[in-house]
Amino acid sequence: MKTRMIGGLEVSAIGMGCMSFANTYGPAGDHLEAVNIIRGAFDLGVTHFDTAEAYGPFANEELVGEALQPIRDKVVIATKFGFDIDLETGKRNGGTNSRPEHIKAVADAALKRLRTDHIDLFYQHRVDPAVPIEDVAGALKDLITEGKVRHYGLSEAGINTIRRAHAVHPVTAVQSEYSLFWRGPEAELLPTLEELGIGFVPFSPLGAGFLTGKIDENTKFDPTDFRNYVPRFTPEARKANMALVDVVKAVAERDSATPAQVALAWLLAQKPWIAPIPGTKKLSRVEENVGGADLELTDADLSEIDTALSKIKVHGERLPEAVLKMTGL
Repeated sequence: MKTRMIGGLEVSAIGMGCMSFANTYGPAGDHLEAVNIIRGAFDLGVTHFDTAEAYGPFANEELVGEALQPIRDKVVIATKFGFDIDLETGKRNGGTNSRPEHIKAVADAALKRLRTDHIDLFYQHRVDPAVPIEDVAGALKDLITEGKVRHYGLSEAGINTIRRAHAVHPVTAVQSEYSLFWRGPEAELLPTLEELGIGFVPFSPLGAGFLTGKIDENTKFDPTDFRNYVPRFTPEARKANMALVDVVKAVAERDSATPAQVALAWLLAQKPWIAPIPGTKKLSRVEENVGGADLELTDADLSEIDTALSKIKVHGERLPEAVLKMTGL
């Protein structure tokens, strides 16, 4: 697996988002199988694993900690703080909580669940409007000085917030959605990250599965799958957005690749400091995703994709309105 530098942190070009093992895309699945898939991803070259206290809550961090404990010194573990979750019961109290004392308590709890003495990359999951970002960055600076955290990250943050945080302590990486299905970061976020030397970690790089070509307007999701509530995944929107998948499929067929590999290779071709974290509950899909790092799209491929996409309007918002308000994006 090729590696990339995001900020000052070296990671595999293709990482693994572990949220899929929570109950976001339907039932979480078998625990032992999940452990084996995460370890299998490492065997395939993946060294960057992403989780969060909110996935569960807590269960996803515990899973990742168990799976990676035997190879802890060979991997990068990223996790997140920022929601108002009771650290004893896991009860969600609603909203955000990035008070410095809470951040530090979350870090200590996460270290235990992850079975480690340090967190490689600790993201603020969502910006807390009640806490100045300078206070958040100060708390991370303290944790880094103590050796509990190695690198500081932000998730779904706007460019002004990023600049203010970076002025207090260098931000290593920013995580937000980015794919052929959602290109919002290109306008302001990517230029800002390039200017500041901050890496970018796209989540949902396969458009929550849509860019794999395995989903159409007739696909039925499990009742617990969050895509049932996403405007972009209504049957009508899926039908309209198949034009985008057709473009990816055409390139994939010509390059003897899969649509997922083309979508990931396209992301990697945008900037050398972009390292996506696709998620899946199948080892075969991990192997497929890893192949995206070896696919080098030609200038002609990239031009064809960009030209075709400029003529396609993506239908439906990327997230429900309430979530969009929380992100501020």
